[in-house]
Amino acid sequence: MEYSNLQQQAASLKKNLFDQGYLDEQFCQIEDLQDEASPNFTEEVVSLFFKNSTRLMTNIEQAMDRNPRDFCRWDVNMQQLKGTCSSCMRSFQNLKREHGVLRQKLESYFQLLRQAGPAVTATRPRGM
Repeated sequence: MEYSNLQQQAASLKKNLFDQGYLDEQFCQIEDLQDEASPNFTEEVVSLFFKNSTRLMTNIEQAMDRNPRDFCRWDVNMQQLKGTCSSCMRSFQNLKREHGVLRQKLESYFQLLRQAGPAVTATRPRGM
């Protein structure tokens, strides 16, 4: 019974991730590549994505932190550009927050899949 309950929870969580817009058809395409020879393929791809994207966001953030100091050398006409960069930094912070939320949700999903076992298949929720 617990095995079936975990499968239902995993399917429900996956549907919620689709409903909330965190997952799309690309996720299903990655899941379609998963087979018995590589049962954790999707999780490995997602983990690699988060490893690489986290590193890239750190690099971008460091570059953005350095750039405002460089703007001090520009004349008055460049103040508008500086303001634009400031709003870019806010947008970037929003991206980082959403990245963290997605990571947490997918980690929960994969944890449920591991607990439920190999019978949970890579199918897209109905109505998607």
